[in-house]
Amino acid sequence: MQDMIQQIVEMDRKAREITDAAQQEKVHSEKEIARRREEIRTEYLAKARRRIALNEPQERAAAEKAWERASRHYEEVSRALDERYQMMGDRWVQEIVARVLGA
Repeated sequence: MQDMIQQIVEMDRKAREITDAAQQEKVHSEKEIARRREEIRTEYLAKARRRIALNEPQERAAAEKAWERASRHYEEVSRALDERYQMMGDRWVQEIVARVLGA
């Protein structure tokens, strides 16, 4: 009987050791996963920053080109409006005054 109790106690001790080892492995795995996740995040951010740095000059040049095109367009529109005003300004003023006065 004593031998059987001894075996049960020994089996319980081994089961506890296995459970403790599994728990420690779980904690270690969770820490490793968290560390690896942070490592991957850091690598990803570094790659993204490098891509941004590589693309910035091209994007800046494209934006400058677009700005120049828009600026030229608006200058042309402004010049055309100024010319139109020079030709028609007096007439427009007379029409506005006539409409306001109800003539």
